[in-house]
Amino acid sequence: MKQLLNTIHATAPALGLLLALSCGPVSAQLKDTDNPCGNLENHYGPFDYRQHEGSKRLVEVAHFTPGVERLTLKATGPFGGDIGYTLRAFPNHYRALQTMERLVEKEKADPPESARYTIECYYERAIRFVPDDHIVRLLYANFLVKRQRRDAAMQQIDYVAETTKENPLAQLNTGRMYLELKEYDKALVMAHRLLAMGYDRKELRDGLAAAGKWVDPPSTAASESEPTKP
Repeated sequence: MKQLLNTIHATAPALGLLLALSCGPVSAQLKDTDNPCGNLENHYGPFDYRQHEGSKRLVEVAHFTPGVERLTLKATGPFGGDIGYTLRAFPNHYRALQTMERLVEKEKADPPESARYTIECYYERAIRFVPDDHIVRLLYANFLVKRQRRDAAMQQIDYVAETTKENPLAQLNTGRMYLELKEYDKALVMAHRLLAMGYDRKELRDGLAAAGKWVDPPSTAASESEPTKP
């Protein structure tokens, strides 16, 4: 999971291009007044974190400063208020979701001071807003794993695996999580899919080999066993 989080920090500006996923209409989700995690309507946004760079900068300069992200220096008030504002404007703001999760752990309160929702609600809101965002689903899966809710986590990971078959970044991140969870058969499927797309990721191959679970794809194994023609 650390590799996924490093990917988020290192490639956040380019994620919209890397993900190559379309965003569907969200008007129905915005007005879901019966949802216990609140509707998504907001006076500013909501915006997709994978897009809207200008709006993202405005929000981050005022509310999601480096001090807020590190939980060391407040911006306009309690950390929960500024992080919550960021997540109302950008429900799938990856780093803000991670920071809110750390704030819950730091304050030992869920929701933390000045935040409107629990951390699980913030994940639910993000998925409701952009259900095709595989990074959000994998972050949520990691949250669930840490809370000993493996079955629920696997539902999220499996969903990403099956709905992003043409997306190498998503398949790689999913394979990493399967490997960490010792779901070796599923990690092998991800590794084979990446090979078929022209991506030979040694970390998956090496991890599976170390566990004694690596198997060459059928086509590769067959070609290696064929006798050399004169």
